[in-house]
Amino acid sequence: MKLRQSERKKAKIKLALQGAAGSGKTYSSLLLAKGLSNEALSKVAIIDTENGSADLYAHLGNYNVLTLESPFTPEKYIKAIDVCLQAEMDVIIIDSISHCWDYLIDYHSSLAGNSFANWAKVMPLHKAFINKILQADAHIVATMRTKQEYVLNKKDGKYIPEKVGLKAVQKDGVDYEFTILFNIDNKHFAISSKDRTGLYINKPEFTINPATGKKILEWCNSGTNLEEARAKIKDCKDIELLRQLYIHYKPWRELLEYDFKNQKDNLQTNEILLNPKNFNQNGTTTSNQK
Repeated sequence: MKLRQSERKKAKIKLALQGAAGSGKTYSSLLLAKGLSNEALSKVAIIDTENGSADLYAHLGNYNVLTLESPFTPEKYIKAIDVCLQAEMDVIIIDSISHCWDYLIDYHSSLAGNSFANWAKVMPLHKAFINKILQADAHIVATMRTKQEYVLNKKDGKYIPEKVGLKAVQKDGVDYEFTILFNIDNKHFAISSKDRTGLYINKPEFTINPATGKKILEWCNSGTNLEEARAKIKDCKDIELLRQLYIHYKPWRELLEYDFKNQKDNLQTNEILLNPKNFNQNGTTTSNQK
């Protein structure tokens, strides 16, 4: 048993898209997959639970479709993912994982006995499904339906239902399992509400396209970690080499912006101090002359 430095090797992205019906989740997921697969759609599989909606976008290319039919049990999803992995798919789209949660809710309702205690029989099934997604050796894009959520607020002595936003049809907190979560509105604009890559967090809304997937793929393939990157920047002794590092770490620029700026300032300061032409005979730099 021994400690080691953290290291993020080449990663397989686990990404989720959530939005209401008609927001374009299926189409957006295919565009993402096109970028994630370097436009090799023959290496993309979509697990379709949406009554054939995956075939509506066949004009995009020759991706693969695996149709699931009711009941949408976790075991069926797991078997479908295994089929895709055995076929050596680079990207697996699961459209959608909301049907699995609907099934588990119905299954829980059908169980006799104590309702609270019965969740102990249901949650292991859900956990096995989520673990299959997280451990799969492929990029995975999962879609989730959303529904309008309401709360009851008391007004003039009466309880009035008020809209408080959209809620994914899935287990509470499942979004924490994904590296990136994109919310898509009815105008097909996406915004990230969670992003461990740092690529899209706090960025304005945008339309998903294949370039989005390629940008994420670059991050996945960078195969390094932030501490290593920061050490390389700090050890850099030349402006040109620093520029090359800036290009190399393009997917992580937002996270490393301070490090690059700080080292650039240090190098420029050192250049002034070490260049004899910048000094007068009295030892002051020419930049200090008034």
